[in-house]
Amino acid sequence: MRARIGATQCFVYLTLPGTTEFVTAGRFVLEPDRTGMPVGRFVYGKSYLQRPEAVPIDPVELKLGKTTYRTTALKGVFGALRDAGPDYWGRRVIEKHAAKPQLGELDYLLYAPDDRAGALGFGLGPEPPAPRREFNETLDLEKLLGLADTIIADEEPPQGPDADQVEDLMLIGTSMGGARPKAVVEDDDGLWIAKFNRPDDRWNHARAEHAMLVLARACGIQSSESRIITVGGRDVLLVKRFDREKTDEGYLRARMISGLTLLRAEDTHQHPERWSYVLMAEELRRVSVNPKKDASELFRRMVFNALISNIDDHPRNHAVIAKERKWRLSPAYDLTPSMPVSLDRRDLALNCGDWGRYAHAENLLSQSRRFYLGREQAEALITAMEKQIKATWYETARRAGVSEKDCDTIKGAFVYPGFRLPVEEQP
Repeated sequence: MRARIGATQCFVYLTLPGTTEFVTAGRFVLEPDRTGMPVGRFVYGKSYLQRPEAVPIDPVELKLGKTTYRTTALKGVFGALRDAGPDYWGRRVIEKHAAKPQLGELDYLLYAPDDRAGALGFGLGPEPPAPRREFNETLDLEKLLGLADTIIADEEPPQGPDADQVEDLMLIGTSMGGARPKAVVEDDDGLWIAKFNRPDDRWNHARAEHAMLVLARACGIQSSESRIITVGGRDVLLVKRFDREKTDEGYLRARMISGLTLLRAEDTHQHPERWSYVLMAEELRRVSVNPKKDASELFRRMVFNALISNIDDHPRNHAVIAKERKWRLSPAYDLTPSMPVSLDRRDLALNCGDWGRYAHAENLLSQSRRFYLGREQAEALITAMEKQIKATWYETARRAGVSEKDCDTIKGAFVYPGFRLPVEEQP
């Protein structure tokens, strides 16, 4: 990699279903218009469109066709391309690595390594490179923890004869999105996202998130596989990559887009009306091969997030994937409890009913039919999940190794008092 800083165009590569090698799908150009606003343009290559096995990059903006697609959203980067780029944590690492004062949106795509989410790749040449075969091994985690601490503290990375290896370790894992420190590691079972605790965390986030993924499965939710390992006296959460499948020839890659792209929404609350579970359920009707099952699954996740006070349930923490040609809701991930001050009212990041983002039982019920659920069915589901979480969150957390002290710290996250506040007393 060593991308050219300031590039205005690149080629977009894709691994087709059932294959492990990139093909060139098209070309992306990012340039300012007359007013200085960044405008992105994408066109599929003629040879790609002639492939009988060709698939669209995403089912929303970049459907197969000879059209030149254009966007001014997300700083001119199409949602599906942005989803394959680094998020906050990855950008910090890339900025450290590039040692340049300013990087453009295209630079971030080009600098990100080959472990990016989904099936896309980016480069300056019309012919795609072979996918990388090397990944961090779980044995590298102690070194990766030290690098993460260095970046969090905004210190300079180590210099000297091992500098190139350090840079490679830093970059692997920067395309997975999110604000918390992470890396991608490999073991005999495949690829995992390693998520690290921060030195300033109030509780052990790694073990708490693992507990929530286990608790979600107990509540009937399809959540990502996870486990905890301890490295150098520190806990690390490993979450299995659901967009990769290990084979003898390499890794099969599933196409993947975030809920943000599915909703055609911006990354901020500039368009709050688009940040919505209800609208996401509507979009699933259009793109999912099994919309009824996926919409009701999304309802379960919405209820679960309300009951554990996961107020970080923003659109990038939801996704749809396509392992073959058809799209489905991905397994749940990034399920974390939080501790808002209010006991009466807590809001999710996404609208969840007639009263907006209010994490209240009646609000969750108000649009249940949009999730293919009748009111009685939805009410029974909420009641059952409420009882399950109230009765088992503590035992689940303790079994996952969450300390007694940390359980006491986060106990107020579960089934908070305002969840069943009488309607006439709504704040």
